[in-house]
Amino acid sequence: MRVKDENKELTIREKAIEMIVKEGFDGLSMQKLAKEANISASTIYIYFKNREDLLNQLYLSVWEKFERDALTGFSADMSFEEGLWLQWKNRFKNICQNPLEYQFSEQFRNSPLINHKDIKPSVFRKVMNDFVDNAVKKGELVDVPAEQYWAVAYGPFYTLVKFHFENTMAGKPFTLTEQKLKQLFRLVIKSLRP
Repeated sequence: MRVKDENKELTIREKAIEMIVKEGFDGLSMQKLAKEANISASTIYIYFKNREDLLNQLYLSVWEKFERDALTGFSADMSFEEGLWLQWKNRFKNICQNPLEYQFSEQFRNSPLINHKDIKPSVFRKVMNDFVDNAVKKGELVDVPAEQYWAVAYGPFYTLVKFHFENTMAGKPFTLTEQKLKQLFRLVIKSLRP
């Protein structure tokens, strides 16, 4: 049995993410990936059982990093305004530092081609649910169904992120700055207060 090489595995992961972001899931074959990574196709199977295993492992590692970054300095006991602002800042920092991983993650989460059975609920989800529950109990947040909360609390954020990646909004150049983010955040906070 061949020994695993961390550098080769990292190269496989990076090239797979690049290919998926550029060409979609249909553009990823083990043969094409091997060629991009400058290895033999059989080498990929040292690290991953099959294509689905590769995709799931990629997503899980990207998601775990996102969770760690999003929870940096965060506590479910923070005030709602302080906690949500920290979430926006942490998420934006992660997205800017890992743009390909973010785009891959968005493609993966929205793809019907991928089997999501390996994705388990996480500590992150519990912390975020506790944060929202605490804010409602403290009277800092209106009590609305989860999908409505998410749409108002994060929908505007992710819309600006989309404009940022496209570098345009309605034909005008657009770059997301902390000032623009804060301006929108203030509107979101107003809409979520009881």
